[in-house]
Amino acid sequence: MNKVKYIFFATLALALMALPALAQGGAADNESTVNAAKAIGAGIGFGLAAGLAGIAQGLVGSRAAEGVARNPGATSNVQTIMIIALALIESLVLFALLIMFVVVGTVK
Repeated sequence: MNKVKYIFFATLALALMALPALAQGGAADNESTVNAAKAIGAGIGFGLAAGLAGIAQGLVGSRAAEGVARNPGATSNVQTIMIIALALIESLVLFALLIMFVVVGTVK
């Protein structure tokens, strides 16, 4: 229950701090504001993708080591599945990087 309370208040604080960002500014800086928001959003999105992929790769490696420790006879099968899983996780990060470059590339 304590963690839920911290998550709730952190989300509430972030939502309240974001309200001034929604205020209408002058029309002259709209394009630069949109471009800045695109760049920041792409950076945050790629950071999340890379961070979560790192966590996923760590979990895959630890589970593979645990599987080999439990059944040493299945080492080759576990290693093959682990390499395929790591390649798929890394390909998702590369797709996120590509999307980030496309979004930032449209920024003038």
